[in-house]
Amino acid sequence: MHMKISFIPFAEVDALSSRDKAYAVADKRLTPFYKYPVAIEQFDKVIQDKSKSTVDRAVLTDVLLEQYRNIDTTESVLQNIKALSQSNTYTITTAHQPSLATGPLYFIYKIISTINLAERLNHRHADHSFVPMFYLGSEDHDFDEINHFHLFGKTYTWQSNEEGATGDMSTQHISTVLNDLEEVLGSSDNARQISTLLAAAYTKHATYNEAKLYLVNQLFAEYGLVVIIPNARKLKAQFVSVMRDDLLQQSSERLVNEQIAVLSDLGFKAQAAPRAINLFYLEKGARNRIELTEGRYNVVNTDKSFTEREILTELEDHPERFSPNVILRPLYQEMILPNLAYIGGGGELAYWMERMTQFAHYKINFPMLVRRNSVLWLDKTAVKKRNKLNLTSHSLFNDTDQLISAFVKEKTSAELNLTKEKAIFAEQFEAILEKSVSIDPGLKNTVLGEQTKQIKGLEQLEAKLLRAEKRKFEESTNQIKGLKSKLFPNGGLQERKDNLIAYYLKYGDQFLPILKQHLDPFNKKLIIISDEN
Repeated sequence: MHMKISFIPFAEVDALSSRDKAYAVADKRLTPFYKYPVAIEQFDKVIQDKSKSTVDRAVLTDVLLEQYRNIDTTESVLQNIKALSQSNTYTITTAHQPSLATGPLYFIYKIISTINLAERLNHRHADHSFVPMFYLGSEDHDFDEINHFHLFGKTYTWQSNEEGATGDMSTQHISTVLNDLEEVLGSSDNARQISTLLAAAYTKHATYNEAKLYLVNQLFAEYGLVVIIPNARKLKAQFVSVMRDDLLQQSSERLVNEQIAVLSDLGFKAQAAPRAINLFYLEKGARNRIELTEGRYNVVNTDKSFTEREILTELEDHPERFSPNVILRPLYQEMILPNLAYIGGGGELAYWMERMTQFAHYKINFPMLVRRNSVLWLDKTAVKKRNKLNLTSHSLFNDTDQLISAFVKEKTSAELNLTKEKAIFAEQFEAILEKSVSIDPGLKNTVLGEQTKQIKGLEQLEAKLLRAEKRKFEESTNQIKGLKSKLFPNGGLQERKDNLIAYYLKYGDQFLPILKQHLDPFNKKLIIISDEN
């Protein structure tokens, strides 16, 4: 299987945010908002700094072993879990909400970026161990964000009336989605494999957390990836001090807003707005915000209300009932894990960059922020269309109208511009202007205005000539539109829409190894993978 690999700088990808591009090129405006430059040589310093932090490794190992108790995993995963009890073992972490059937492709890319970075470090530092970790964000995301995936132009949606932490929801009704999916998958070996995998995940596990752990483990266990479900009482108990401060002092709201204001002055918009209290109260079937009103801590949309003493007692006795939102989640992650680096997309790293002073306040080491790989995948069909249209992979990132215009101008035998005519016209107007001014200098602006009007008329005529010629190439221009729509759905990146299933059907169990071979978390360019077979 021959894959051609090429790259395009993030700066040339219009779909990426300005802050994403700025971080990729180490824009000095962002330097105060992260701790370590993104380079493998920096990990000596990160290890040194993190070694000073206190992480309860015994609790971490016990929780992980309990979560994997009913999971048939690989020896490398079990060894990695046990290694976490040792002081010379660290994690490289990514996180994501538990999207149905893995959701968009970048779910896959961020995990493989994490695995590859951990492997690089294991080769470089023989005296340490590095474990790739996937933090399953199954309590702090909205159901509507995780209950669907896109495949072949259709959206498959899991319907449920349950509320609360998504990880605790029943998998009972996901079978309806699987049945709908069966009708389009076909009967190939790859189709049977992916169908069997999804059925085993969602029909043989009672809760969504268990199903997601199983699915991610099946896909990535051979690489030693460890999945952690952070909603565990023993882990939450370690975060009590931060949660108490959020309830009593509301420090994060002030600290994060101050960082957001500075970033805003530099031209970077806010990513996540903090609240006075950044905690939810978590019960079976419910997850509701906590608000402080007139001296009482009220759980929104319920009749629960606590005095200060009562809520602090509740926090001490039942820390598992308190759920950090996006403002506190990075702190929680870094308190419970011996973590060195966080792998995330541009949007994720943007909200981490609003956290530096917050981390310093709580004396938690700020990890290296590594931008996950972004990928554009051209399968055989896309490559054939690209070649037929005489396009390059790089040119595919141009605007659709630009592509069509360039294609028509290259293919047509007609001259579609009026450059010569406009030059002659300009010479004539120079003569007219000279003659007019010699008679009456006050006519200068009148002549120049008329010249501008006539030039605009010629430009409009040029546009009409191009549109007329485009109609002659309608079939080809429609193919360009179709190719762009496939590779950049709704004008966005393919990785934000397409699902793993479409690629598994074509490449089977070779898809992940191909990605693993070519993804490099230190490559600060978008990777283009073209199937040239």
